[in-house]
Amino acid sequence: MTDQTLRWGIIGTGNIASRFASQVPTSKTNEVVAVGSRSIESANTFADKWDIANRHASYEDLLADDSVEAVYIATPHPMHVEWAIKAAEAGKHVLCEKPLAINRAWAEAMIEAAVRNDVFLMEAYMYRCLPQTKLITQLVRDGELGTVHQIQATFAFAAGYRPESRIFADDLAGGGILDVGGYPVSMARLIAGAATGRPYAEPAAVNAVGQVGETGADEWTVATLFFDGGITAQISTGVRLGDQNQVRIYGSKGYLQIDDPWFGGDGKPAHVTLYRAGEEPREISAEPALIYTAEAEAVQAAIASGAKEAPEMSWADTLGNLTVQDQWRAAIGQQYASERDDANIPTATGRPLAKRADAPMTYGHVPGVDKQVSRLVMGVDNQQTLPHAAVVFDDFVERGGTTFDTAYIYGGGRGEKLLGQWMKSRGNRDDVVVIGKGAHTPHCDPESITRQLHESLERLQTDHVDLYFMHRDNEEIPVSEFVDVLDEHFKAGRIKAFGGSNWSTGRFDEANAYAEANSKQPFTLLSNHLSLARAYDVPWAGCRHVADDESQAWLRERQVALFPWSSQARGFFTGRAKPEDTSDSELVRCFYSDENFRRLDRARELAAAKGVEPTAIALAWLLHQPYLVFPLIGPRHVSETRTSTPGLSVTLTAEEVAYLTA
Repeated sequence: MTDQTLRWGIIGTGNIASRFASQVPTSKTNEVVAVGSRSIESANTFADKWDIANRHASYEDLLADDSVEAVYIATPHPMHVEWAIKAAEAGKHVLCEKPLAINRAWAEAMIEAAVRNDVFLMEAYMYRCLPQTKLITQLVRDGELGTVHQIQATFAFAAGYRPESRIFADDLAGGGILDVGGYPVSMARLIAGAATGRPYAEPAAVNAVGQVGETGADEWTVATLFFDGGITAQISTGVRLGDQNQVRIYGSKGYLQIDDPWFGGDGKPAHVTLYRAGEEPREISAEPALIYTAEAEAVQAAIASGAKEAPEMSWADTLGNLTVQDQWRAAIGQQYASERDDANIPTATGRPLAKRADAPMTYGHVPGVDKQVSRLVMGVDNQQTLPHAAVVFDDFVERGGTTFDTAYIYGGGRGEKLLGQWMKSRGNRDDVVVIGKGAHTPHCDPESITRQLHESLERLQTDHVDLYFMHRDNEEIPVSEFVDVLDEHFKAGRIKAFGGSNWSTGRFDEANAYAEANSKQPFTLLSNHLSLARAYDVPWAGCRHVADDESQAWLRERQVALFPWSSQARGFFTGRAKPEDTSDSELVRCFYSDENFRRLDRARELAAAKGVEPTAIALAWLLHQPYLVFPLIGPRHVSETRTSTPGLSVTLTAEEVAYLTA
C-alpha cells in the first residue's frame, strides 16, 4: 500500500459494484483506481460515472494492472470462485461479495488459494463492519439481556418473478438462502457466540421448511438453528416474500430489537432498542457509518497490520456460515444443477487440471502398474458431495497426487460414484491410479469379489482398477479359492495387481505359495495398519496391524508394498492426544500408552528442529521405512491435505528414524 492507502480494482459493474464505488472515495485510506468488465463499453460507462481512471475490457486485464492492490469481486455468485482464485494468483488481496461461494467446498478452494499465494481474503458481509453490529455483540456480552434464549432474524424481499433473472436462475445460483439468507444465519451465529464468550457459534442442528420454485431456486424458507447451551434461532429469507427484515434477541432480562440490522443506517444515525421488564424502552445509539466505506476500511486495516483475514469475518466464520447454508438448502431439497452427482463439474479456475510446478509429491513403482504411484494416497471416503470431492481431488492432483483409495462399501458405493464422475469430468482416468477394495465381512467370499468388482467398475465408469485389495480375509475359506478368482480378474484385465487388506502375513505367504505352485498371479500388495504411534488394538473388527516386530521383519524380507490405513493414528500427532483427555475412546483404546506419548514427544522435538508439524514427522517416519510405503490419508478438507504434504519433504537420518521409536 502507498502511504497506507489501499488501491482497489472492481470486478463487475452491477448495482452492488456501483454502491461500493460510490462510497469508497469517502475513505481516507482507500481509493478505487480501476474497474474491469466483460466489455470496454461497460467499463467506460461505469468508470465515467464514478470517476475511475483505469478501465479494462476483461477481468484478466484488471488483474494484470499493477496499480491495483486489492480487488472487490461483485460478479454473480458462481463466478466468485474462479476470479477470487485468479486474483490471489495475481498477488491481489480479495474482498468477495457474499456468498463467498455457492457452497462450502468451493469456498475452501478460495481460502486455499489465499493461503498458497499469501494474500488477504474476506467475504463481504458489510454489516459485520458496522459500529451498530459491534454495539449489539457488546450488549450481549455485557449481559444486558441476561441469559440469551432465542434469536429471530429475517432478510427477505418480494422480487418480481422473472425466471431468467439472476434472482431465480439455476445457473446463476438464484434463491433467497444464498442471496440474503446468509445475513440472518451469520447474525444468529454471531449472537450465539457472543452469548457464550466466543466470536461465533456453530449450531448443533438445522431444521427447515420452504418452497423451491419451478426454476430450482428457493423462493421462501424458514429455518431453526439449535445451539448447544439451549439457544435457538429462527431465521427466514425469501425472494418472493416481503418481511420486516429485523432482528430480535430474547434473554432472561428482556429483548433487544434491531430495526435496521443489515444496513445500520448506512451513514445515518443508527440505534437499537432494549426492552426490559419494568423499564421504559431504551434506545442505544451507534455511530453512523457508510456500509461499504466501513467494509473497505476494515479490509485496509487488516492488510496494513499484516493479517490475511479480518476479525469482522474470518475464514472459519465464513466456512461455518456456508456449512449452515448448505444444510439449510439440503433440508428443503434445494440443489443447483452444477452440484448434482451427474454434473460435468468444472475446475475452480476453469483451467485444465494440472500438477503445480512446486508440487512436493514423490512416487514409487508397483509391479503391474505402468504409472507413477504417489507416495501419499487419497482416501475416497470423506467426501459428501460432488463439489466437495472435486475440490479435494483437484487439490490433491495439483499437489502431485495420482492415487485414490476407494472401496465397494464406502458410503454405500457413493465414494466410487463420486470418484467416477470426477474422473469423467476431468478426462484423466488414464493418468490416475485407482485402488478398489471388495469382499468386506460378511461378504468375504470368492463370489462376492466378482459381483462387487463388476458393480464397482460400473460406479467408477471404468473397465479396470489399477490395484485391488480384498478388504478382509475369511480364514474359513481356503486361500486357493481367493487366488483363483483374483487371478481370473487379473487375466481379464479388470485388475492390474492385487493383495490383501487386513490379512495376516501367514495367510499372505500361504496364498503366494499356492499361486507359485499353480502358475497364478501372486499377492504383491498389503494394506494393514501402521503408524509411528504403535497400535495396541484396532478400531474395527477383523482389522490387522503390522506394528509388531515379527511383521516388520517380514516386510523387510519380502519387500511387499505396504498401503497403511490410519497412517496418522487417528490424529494422535495433531495435538488431539493428551494423557488427561480420554474423550475419544477409540484413540485411547488403540494408541494411548506411555511408549506412544514418548514417541509423540520425540516427534515434537524433531518437528521443532526441522520447522514442521509433528504430523509431518509421523508421515516422514513411514516414508523412511526400509520397504516401500504408500500411506493412505483421509482429509475431509483441503487444509488437511495441505498439512499432510510437508512430510514428503522431510529428510530423516537413520539415527532419527531409530530415535523416534527407541
